[in-house]
Amino acid sequence: MINRILIRIKVLQIFYAYSQRNDGNLQAAEKELLLSMNKAYDLYNYLLLIIVLLSNEGQRRVNKKYCKVQSVELNQNSRLYNNRFSEQLRNNEQLCNFAKQKGTFWADDSPHFIRNLLNKILESAIYVEYITKEDSYDTDKEFWCKTFKNLIIEDEDFIEMIENKSIYWIDDLDMIASFILKSIKHFTAESRPNDKLLPMFREDEDKEYAIKLLRYTILESEENRERITCLIENWDIERLAQIDLYIMQIAISEMLNFPSIPVNVTLNEYIDLSRYYSTPKSPRFINGTLDAVVKELQREGKLFKD
Repeated sequence: MINRILIRIKVLQIFYAYSQRNDGNLQAAEKELLLSMNKAYDLYNYLLLIIVLLSNEGQRRVNKKYCKVQSVELNQNSRLYNNRFSEQLRNNEQLCNFAKQKGTFWADDSPHFIRNLLNKILESAIYVEYITKEDSYDTDKEFWCKTFKNLIIEDEDFIEMIENKSIYWIDDLDMIASFILKSIKHFTAESRPNDKLLPMFREDEDKEYAIKLLRYTILESEENRERITCLIENWDIERLAQIDLYIMQIAISEMLNFPSIPVNVTLNEYIDLSRYYSTPKSPRFINGTLDAVVKELQREGKLFKD
């Protein structure tokens, strides 16, 4: 699940915090990076659990005759609980084990959150469409895909809870949400309880890549800063957007220390990163500066890859 795009974001966050502290504690920075990645995977599991908890709340209301005893309304709400996709999540062994170890979070920590969110879902056009469509597995899965994408992650109370619960989650939400949608689409009517969800790391070597990238970035930070300074004509390094400097330092360390990653891949990824984290002018500036760095490194015989 945690791919190299997310790893680069995490390294930027931790390198920024490390530079602000200026305490020289490399080991602490590496631990913080690992914690941040673990938190991202926790969020992935918690977001899947929301679907289960919403379905369970729907059944609780039916059992307590929360709906007004009209059989049609009761059947509609029973359909939410009996949703075939949410049933698969409810029985998924990996998700069940996560819930046993770390709790369900949403219902335990804020008992009104799930109830209020379900009210919004039941009042939505997505739900009205759902209960009027054919009762099938594909309809069930499509309902949760639309609900998650258009209601849950767009809900202001949900976003506020995310921001309040973990500093690691604020910048993770959009990307983790994309992994949730990918996971939902991956399920089929034949999926079984022992089927695996997305693993924490997409590739086995990605964890090592993350730690090495942060380590090289910190250890080479002064050298890379000086390299950037020398290539920026008529520009005071102190006037440079600080986040731009950090992005370029990480990019240079990646180019120098990971021979299997093509230069153009590194350039494109960090330019994209600047579009999200920095100023509108940053992508063009970073592109020009890093291009000059690449040519200088090649002249020095320090960069041999394309």
